[in-house]
Amino acid sequence: MININFRDSRPIYEQVKTTLRKLIVSGAMSPDEKLPSVRELASQLVINPNTIQRAYRELEQEGYIISIPGKGSYANLSAQVDEGRKKELLSAMDEIVTELLYLGVTLDELDRRIREKEAARHED
Repeated sequence: MININFRDSRPIYEQVKTTLRKLIVSGAMSPDEKLPSVRELASQLVINPNTIQRAYRELEQEGYIISIPGKGSYANLSAQVDEGRKKELLSAMDEIVTELLYLGVTLDELDRRIREKEAARHED
């Protein structure tokens, strides 16, 4: 489910958060599906429970999960979260595309890469 790369420059909690977000957004985790407990996931990944707690807390603040005291944490992909994330990613994409165009990447190359990603998404 989640793989940690200890050589990655990103903090471990960020890797956990990114992976869980992708699982929720992609539909690999269904809405209202229960996430592993903090201790359970920390034990599986052999990392500190505080790291998992931080990832869960940030995902809850972003609206990707709902935590119910005494019950656990659950996936939550609401339309509001989805739209907010789309805006955030499109803004980042604008910056990246601008820089790529400046560096000489053609529109055809950008289009080809987007189409490849779309095709790969449908294969999964």
